[in-house]
Amino acid sequence: MTQANHAMPPDAEEDVHILNTIERWVDRDLKPIVKEYDHEDRYPDGVVEQMKELGLFGAVVSPDYGGLGLSAATYAKIVMSISSVWMSITGIINSHLMLALAIQKFGTSQQRSKWLPRLATGEIRGGLALTEPDAGTDLQGIRMTAKRDGDHYVINGTKTWITNGAEGSCFALLVKTNPDAQPRYNGMSLFIAPKLDGFTVGRKLKKLGYKAIDTAELNFDNYRLPADHLIGGVEGQGFFQATGGLELGRINVASRGVGIAEGALKLALEYAQVRKTFGKPICEHQAIQLKLGEMATRARAARLLTLDAAQTFDRGERCDMEAGMAKYFASEAALENSIEGMRIHGAYGYSREFDIERLYRDAPLTCIGEGTNEMQRIIISKQLVKRNPVI
Repeated sequence: MTQANHAMPPDAEEDVHILNTIERWVDRDLKPIVKEYDHEDRYPDGVVEQMKELGLFGAVVSPDYGGLGLSAATYAKIVMSISSVWMSITGIINSHLMLALAIQKFGTSQQRSKWLPRLATGEIRGGLALTEPDAGTDLQGIRMTAKRDGDHYVINGTKTWITNGAEGSCFALLVKTNPDAQPRYNGMSLFIAPKLDGFTVGRKLKKLGYKAIDTAELNFDNYRLPADHLIGGVEGQGFFQATGGLELGRINVASRGVGIAEGALKLALEYAQVRKTFGKPICEHQAIQLKLGEMATRARAARLLTLDAAQTFDRGERCDMEAGMAKYFASEAALENSIEGMRIHGAYGYSREFDIERLYRDAPLTCIGEGTNEMQRIIISKQLVKRNPVI
């Protein structure tokens, strides 16, 4: 009887190689410096250069434009691996890739050929500028306007909570080209917005966690942008173009949650085996065993939900419910595992000398970013009803 051939297909072998490379990079280059950069809230320029070399700025960009063309599932695993040690820096690539994907999916052929190769290498680094002081989850409530003036648009308004706002050089900018349109989403457009005259960076926002990465306000005062920077070349498509990338964005945030949940579990498991009380390691105490069992189950379930959403996305199927489930569950798992990990560490968990406190500070962002968890549950419920009608 001949032996079955269990060799992996070439694409799978390449993905395994990439994931192994990322894991080695995380262990070798990120672990030794994360505490220093996080505590000082210092931007990691050297890490950014390493991410360029690894091709991460083109992770999901098509190879036709110089990207790696990774599947959402493989990209999710990369984010999980990095986030288990240093969640913040995944924001540097995720927000950037949301810009790239908006151009790749909705841009004209000229826009794709002009912008994507430079985005894939990290020569241009950018982000997604949607949120405003009075508009977050309700994107239709934005007030930033763009008025046509010959072969330019004149843009005025403010964006806030923009990742890569200070260090990035180009953004997918959501504006109102017709503020009077009804329904409101019909008056929204998305632009490729590089830093030109009239575009200034406001204050850098101070945060509980998510340190060492810039989150800033962006101000636009009679900012003149050539008309050929309108993504797709047609006004009124911006709402769908912006939200079209949110499924992958939510898979990314879910992956961050998985990374934090798994990272907290690993730290707690290691500490529980070396810390002793009453003459034995605390992992032998039933109270700690109960915590570890719950943490392990949450982390595993979060990983499987996230990979299910990513694989649904890769098949080209609608996955707002799956992405919402993954984002909701994984982010809550991150929050719960980080605090349980802190409790297992006892007083040391409250010390800045131990890594668990960083995971505890980073975790809440995953419950808020890319749509609050309250909104995710509403999305899940609505899709559940829509997919299961009573005949």
